[in-house]
Amino acid sequence: MNSVVQKALHTRLHEGSEEAYDRLHATVPEDLAAALVEAGVRDWRIWRDGRDVFHVVDVDDYNRMRDVLRDHPANIAWQAQVTPLQSTPDDYSGDDDGLPFVWSLTQQLQKPE
Repeated sequence: MNSVVQKALHTRLHEGSEEAYDRLHATVPEDLAAALVEAGVRDWRIWRDGRDVFHVVDVDDYNRMRDVLRDHPANIAWQAQVTPLQSTPDDYSGDDDGLPFVWSLTQQLQKPE
């Protein structure tokens, strides 16, 4: 079994689409949830501050997840709904690796002196 990695992501919404985004994410479709699990996602948490959306994804292999989801019918249907709300769509074709990691309290406290 692979070790789980965390990826932080940021997306930005078009002005006025905040409520639609929240409604869409109240409960994602079951087939999408199953596709995420199939792609190795352990958890996906989302926070929103105005138009800025922050995600933390716990996943076995982030690049594999993107490969699996790129052509998955459930994700294609989902992207057709969510992409119009986002100012920067993701077509899953790039080499996105999430936000760069900066600091962790836990890691700092674990360092030997």
